[in-house]
Amino acid sequence: MKLHRIVRGLFLILFLGIFLAPPWAMAKRPIKIGSFLALTGPASFLGDPELKTLKMYIEEVNEKGGIDGHKVELIYYDTGGKAKEAKDIVKRLIKKDRVDVIVGGSTSGTTLAVIDIVQRAKVPLISLAGSIRIIQPVKKWVFKTPHTDRMAAAKIFEDMKKRGITKVALITGDGGFDKSGRAQCLDLAPKYGIEIVADEKYSNSDTDMTTQLTKIRATDAQAILNFGFGKAPAIVTKNVRQLGIKLPLYQSHGVASKKFLQLAGKAAEGVRLPAAALLVAEKLPDSDPQKKVLLAYKHKYEAKYGPVSTFGGHAYDGLFIALDAIDRANSLDRAKIRDEIEKTKNFIGTGGIFNMSPTDHLGLDLSAFKMLEVKNGDWTLVQ
Repeated sequence: MKLHRIVRGLFLILFLGIFLAPPWAMAKRPIKIGSFLALTGPASFLGDPELKTLKMYIEEVNEKGGIDGHKVELIYYDTGGKAKEAKDIVKRLIKKDRVDVIVGGSTSGTTLAVIDIVQRAKVPLISLAGSIRIIQPVKKWVFKTPHTDRMAAAKIFEDMKKRGITKVALITGDGGFDKSGRAQCLDLAPKYGIEIVADEKYSNSDTDMTTQLTKIRATDAQAILNFGFGKAPAIVTKNVRQLGIKLPLYQSHGVASKKFLQLAGKAAEGVRLPAAALLVAEKLPDSDPQKKVLLAYKHKYEAKYGPVSTFGGHAYDGLFIALDAIDRANSLDRAKIRDEIEKTKNFIGTGGIFNMSPTDHLGLDLSAFKMLEVKNGDWTLVQ
């Protein structure tokens, strides 16, 4: 009987140890990071560097022992940039893969399509897309790392104002990012004393925009602003030069990568756009707090994959904001992770220095943007 009581006591201790111990103290199960990215299709230039970045740094974190002994597991799927695919994938990440946090949504359209899903499931989402509608109004479980389209419009209009430009021709694509950017431009322009004298549109699958640009040429516009991403802005840039239009040409942060320079070629000379400091990391003063982080990311990425882009940088920011939150939470409880993401303070990332709050699920201000100009086929800082 005595032996029986001892054995029963040991089983009770084992039972309590397994079922009553806090999740973080249990067997070191992996931290599951879910992601849905545009790896194929017209937005693959976004998803490709994002996935490479996530893989590269998760491998590095695991080589160093993980987070408090927990290895990090990346579970990802390709949306092709399609909203319906994104919905199905996010449901799978939540219900089947049971991820702890989601870092992804390469495009605004795919991110906006899944917001209701993550909100209902109460899973933290850190988006890598640009639309301000992702975080405004604030959604409890949704955050993002890229600068918003509204910030981009404001930065561009600030620069135009300095140059004495008051009349602008707007041309935009038909994607979610493009449409949201157009809305922000139309809303903000009057606040900067700018009149939109043309409002032309194109399909992102179009291969020629000379019809729209010919209409713009007939106006009294002092500059052209193209808000879009993918191949289309490069086509617009080439068509502007082919038509002999000499007006200053602005693009959005949606083209902030070497890919745009390659596609547009010599036609990109003189184009201005707002972008993260990553593209001009070497040109920043040594006193800039971002410089060390930017150069470390840039050198690591380029040593393995080639030219860096701001889009991969957004994935770096999203991943480490999530992992830092998990580390601070000391838990894999989704609600606790969400709370810690919202408490992110002074996180030095590639996009800027992030300071989130219950009313700000981005945590960047306009100073996080740099105004760049293409000179001799490369990015330069506008002083």
